[in-house]
Formats: sequence, structure tokens, C-alpha cells
Amino acid sequence: MSNGSAAPIVIIGTGLAGYTTARELRKLDTETPLVLITADDGYFYSKPMISNALARDQQPLDLPNGDAAKMATDLDARIRTRTRVDAIDTQAKQLHLNGETLAYGQLVLALGADPVRLDLAGDADAPISVNDLDDYARFRDAISNRRHIVVLGAGLIGCEFANDLMSAGYEVEVVELFEHALGRLAPREAGEAVSEALAERGVRWHFGTACERIERDGDILLVGLADGRTLRADAVLSAVGLRPRTALAKAAGLETDRGIVVDRWLRTSDPSIYALGDCKQITDLVLPFIMPIMHAARALAKTLSGEPTQLHYPAMPVVVKTPAHPAVVSPPAPGSAGEWQVERGPDGVRALYVDSTGATLGFVLTGKRIVEKAALAKELPAVLE
Repeated sequence: MSNGSAAPIVIIGTGLAGYTTARELRKLDTETPLVLITADDGYFYSKPMISNALARDQQPLDLPNGDAAKMATDLDARIRTRTRVDAIDTQAKQLHLNGETLAYGQLVLALGADPVRLDLAGDADAPISVNDLDDYARFRDAISNRRHIVVLGAGLIGCEFANDLMSAGYEVEVVELFEHALGRLAPREAGEAVSEALAERGVRWHFGTACERIERDGDILLVGLADGRTLRADAVLSAVGLRPRTALAKAAGLETDRGIVVDRWLRTSDPSIYALGDCKQITDLVLPFIMPIMHAARALAKTLSGEPTQLHYPAMPVVVKTPAHPAVVSPPAPGSAGEWQVERGPDGVRALYVDSTGATLGFVLTGKRIVEKAALAKELPAVLE
């Protein structure tokens, strides 16, 4: 067991970022007391698994690899579940929670992100967002013995849920403001390859419009679109993006922008407090994906154990879990000068984002072309040197 005399390292959050940091830390430091605090039950699971769990008929508790008790034993840590941190006192190096205080030596913010809520007329609370196991349980209950689901958003998560719902036997319609699927991540041809494959299996798409109003007609939801049409649905799933959780950090006087601002060592503006995962912003990057979390957790664990380590990001392609027509996206850095060079054939799409020198700055692959992922990733510049 670890020595309890020193002020603990405290991690707020038991998502992939929090638990992976704790695991990596324990490989390097088995002595420093470790406390994890979470607002939920503290199950360890991979959140991306949720968006393709329906087709496998997985219940919420089928997804975790361990509960809080198991994780506490594995990590030689104290895990406080269903506990919310009310405030961070940076001067005293204390957390205020549930009417008590908890001292920390070093603090890690792995707070995650909240789903973006649309400003809708009518019943604005009708759309369900799925961001954790509790949300998934509520969503399963809402669609039990129902049939017709409207998905708001055709980005990565929206496309994955559309594929999963369709595969689970639901009728699915998707509403998207962009003119094609994966609009922020991929050129039109790649987005169309994904949406057309799903359309062949029954998914109906409504591009170039948005949901403006939701009303109830008994058990039916009337989804009013900006183009004047109204869709009828048994449930509405909102998948229009995530917003980093910054309120706790901002209230503590830490620098925030789109996310909690950190340097290359993942330090916030307070040198005793670090942040990683979906809540953090490094340079101008907010990257709510698995690989950035894994790289950051390994680097931060070294820093916390006494070996200050800068974060480096290699190229990190993201897999879109749409079995009807799989895709891999590695978009160019924001503001990159170049153009898409696109090839589309019966085996899928190969799109390269190329600059004036011929260098490849990003790529998107769909269908059978995804086998080129590893080779193309080697050609890309690092996301963060």
C-alpha cells in the first residue's frame, strides 16, 4: 500500500483520461497517495463503445471493464463516486466538496465535455444526448418498444449512431446543417460515400437544414426543420458536438478559452494543476478523441512522478465506426493551406489534403481504402511537435 503521509495527487474525473493517467502513474510511482473523484459511479469503460452498442444489444453494465471498487484496488487509490467538486481553492490547495475540504499536492482536471444543447423552440429538453453510461441507459429506456428515431447531426458521432440504430432495427432519419455527412472532417465525396451506404440500408438524410422546434403530439415528437418540413419521431437523439467543461477551472481563476488552457507539460496557469482529455486546450487544439488522451496521459504520468515531460502528438487518424461503409479521418490542421485531391471508386474514397509543395497534410479514407491508413499516417506532419 502507498504511504498516506504526503498530500495526494487528486484526479477529478474517471473517464478514459482520468483512469489512464492513474494507471500510467502507478507504473512509475507506487507510493504517492492517489485520490480520484467522480460525479458518476466510477465504472471504467471506453465511451466510444457506446455509439455502436445497440446493434450488439449491450446493456449499460455490459460495457464497463471494472467498477470503482476494482479500480481502487488495481490502482491502490481512493475513489470517491457520486461526488461533485464545488470549488478549487488554489491558494490553500484544497478542494471543496460536499461540505468538506480535501487537500491536494498536485491536481489533475480530467473533467470531460458536455454535449452542446441546441436552442430550440417548443420542448427544448426533448432531444437526448448520449455522453456516458447514465445517458446511454436513459436513451435505451426512451427507445424501448419504439421505432422511429431522428438524429440531429451527421458528424462522427451522429453517423455512428445512425449506423448503430439502423443495425438494431430502428427507422432512422438524420438532420444535418452541412450539405453532406462528416462535414467538418471530410470532403463531400467521402461524406457522401458514408451517407449513401447508410441510405441503401434505410437511413433517410436531410442535409442543408436544421432542427428549429420540437413539439409533442401525444407520444410522438414533431421535429420542425428550418426548411419548413416536419418529421415525426418516437425519440430524438442530439449529436451536434461537445463543449469542454471549463466552469470549475474558470471559477478557480485558471486560464480558459474554448477549453482549459494548458502548456506543453499539460500545466494550467496554476503550476500545481494539470488538465487533459476533452476539457483541455493546448495551443489552439481541442481534440476529443482517444489517441490524444492516451498520449497526454503517458506524458502527464511522467511529469507527476517527477520527470517533466512535454506532450507530443504524432498524426492521429480517427476511425469512424460505420460498418455499412467504414471511414478513417485525419483532417489537416486548422488554417492549413492546400486542397483536397479526391479519388472515388467502387472500393471507396481516397482523399488527400495536399499543399503547394505536394506534401500531404491530411487524408480521409472510406470503404476498402481504409487499409491505407497506416502508410498514409507516416506521411503526415506531427499534430504537435
